[in-house]
Amino acid sequence: MPSARPTAPATVLDALRRIDQHHRSGQREACIAAMQVLSGVAAGQPALLQELGLRYTLLGLHHEAAHCYAQARALQPDDPPSLYNHATALTALGRLDEAEATLDRVIELAPQDADAWYNRATLRRQTPQRNHVAQLEAQRAQLPAEDEAHIALDYALSKEQEDLGDHAAAFAALKRGADARRQRMQYRVEDDLETMRLIADTFGGSFFARAHAGHGDARPLFVVGLPRSGTTLVDRILGAHPAVASRGESADLAQAVVRAASPAANKAELVRRSARADFAALGRDYAATLPAGAPARVVDKTPGNFLYLALVAAALPQARIVHLRRNPMDACYAMYKTLFRMAYPFSYDLDDLARYWLGYDALMAHWRALLPPDRFLEIDYEALVDDQEAVSRRLLAHAGLAWDDACLHFERNPQPTLTASAAQVRQPIYRSSVGLWRRYERELAPLRRHFENAGVRIDDAPAATHAGATS
Repeated sequence: MPSARPTAPATVLDALRRIDQHHRSGQREACIAAMQVLSGVAAGQPALLQELGLRYTLLGLHHEAAHCYAQARALQPDDPPSLYNHATALTALGRLDEAEATLDRVIELAPQDADAWYNRATLRRQTPQRNHVAQLEAQRAQLPAEDEAHIALDYALSKEQEDLGDHAAAFAALKRGADARRQRMQYRVEDDLETMRLIADTFGGSFFARAHAGHGDARPLFVVGLPRSGTTLVDRILGAHPAVASRGESADLAQAVVRAASPAANKAELVRRSARADFAALGRDYAATLPAGAPARVVDKTPGNFLYLALVAAALPQARIVHLRRNPMDACYAMYKTLFRMAYPFSYDLDDLARYWLGYDALMAHWRALLPPDRFLEIDYEALVDDQEAVSRRLLAHAGLAWDDACLHFERNPQPTLTASAAQVRQPIYRSSVGLWRRYERELAPLRRHFENAGVRIDDAPAATHAGATS
């Protein structure tokens, strides 16, 4: 009986399952090795190339993902999913003109792909001479009112109208899209707030007063905050340094915490069990997910890691933490106008946004009082865009790195990035987002009332806005 060929469907599926198991277990190098083996037999198989491209993307290996997607595209040049995935990889690599042209082709072949319309709108600033507003409005008009595609089309339309200075129309389209997205979700912001309160109660002064035997890897540098607060900008500045690598956004820390605290029946039990974890093992588990041959510092710029700072302190005692702050009105508006899809479910409703921000701010005040200042640095987005060099020098000093002029030119940083800010950070620093919320003062009045009622000042000095800030 002949042996099964390496590319037999069952064998390929088994190989993909093993790859996924390696990924879930935090075994990065085993995952990559298995993918490289499978890549050797993937030529001529567009479906397998797409599967590999997706997994390379999840690992932040965007060059490898682009290679897989380009091969699949060559085999199926008019297949919209192949084109769409290739555009995603091109965006991560900063090849934005190519990404836009590829999404043009996706929309030509599959105009019903609303995500392609939205992603294309985000790739550059639209101009009166070159925009897609009329086409977006025409596409919307063809759809039934209940069609879910309206959501991404409305976000795309809002983005392009804001670029063109039509702020009233931009917010109207944005609110339509956000309301429709929120209505389709089962989400209670109170659940997240309860979790944050439990974290603060569990990881208080007594936890920090105890000695913890962590793992002595000095490479991790965590950049945290809320999305759209400047975390990607800091990641790019740091990543321009020759002694720094970036892993972008990753679920690796969260997954390592889940493994360390398992089994846990719910979030509350997970929090409580994580406080009794083997912190040296947790640190080793996370460190095993860092890229092989990584330099002096590796940036993990996952915003939501602000929930785990006590665990970082205990498990990785030589790691450094940078917290990005931003004026709460600008921060919340920036989140509100971004279509995150599966992430950040609090961002589609102004009430949810305000309540989540206040919970996050309280938890950060808690960490501020407990984390040692040599490990924890806070940066204001507004200060960074006002005086990039001074703040960048503080960042590098905090990371224990010598100054390098390359950090002043982060837009030349060749490292891939795939976040909501992927297009913006390919440009030199700009201030146009500071105070942008004021163009929508009437529309954002409910958000402002939440902050004023909580004693949060709304001005352009973010260090003074935090109700829980200490002097």
